[in-house]
Amino acid sequence: MIQETIVITQNSSGVAHIAPMGVHLSTTPEFIILPFRPSTTLNNLLESKTAVINYCDDVRVFAGCLTGRRDWPLKPAEKINGQVLTCALAHTEVELVRVEDDETRPKLFCKAVHTVNHAPFKGFNRAQYSVLETAILISRLNMIPLEKIQAEIDYLRIGLEKTAGDRELEAWGWLMTVIEEHIAEAGA
Repeated sequence: MIQETIVITQNSSGVAHIAPMGVHLSTTPEFIILPFRPSTTLNNLLESKTAVINYCDDVRVFAGCLTGRRDWPLKPAEKINGQVLTCALAHTEVELVRVEDDETRPKLFCKAVHTVNHAPFKGFNRAQYSVLETAILISRLNMIPLEKIQAEIDYLRIGLEKTAGDRELEAWGWLMTVIEEHIAEAGA
């Protein structure tokens, strides 16, 4: 199973890096983080051997990180040297156990050190799902044909228009700006 989360790592200077990431859960109680190379998340996790997996329903964080908006309020982790999103509904502090190296996307196996629930998860609406799926598409603009991305966005827009609140509309706007800029650059 893959859970869409926000992974926060930090470098040796204590500078936090916030990244949306699908974290794999295996049948054993371990988390598998698969960052692409090159990646600040990969570098920080290999250096510090720790990360914080944040469970968040504010889709602006996902969209924001992919559109240059990475300045989200943080607070210190409780058991590791790391940071937690202030808006996280829950978080898990993890330590790196082992690495399966790969040229493109190494597998980083982590174990949970500490998990905390901060607020109840009340479910995603279709607009939140639309923003999450569009954010994933944006992260793969150079891997997926533009026609496929546009077709997916046309479908996702239906759920957005039916159920969006202010947060979802703001996040969607950020993502559409990136798509428009990508189309303009491709046409130039």
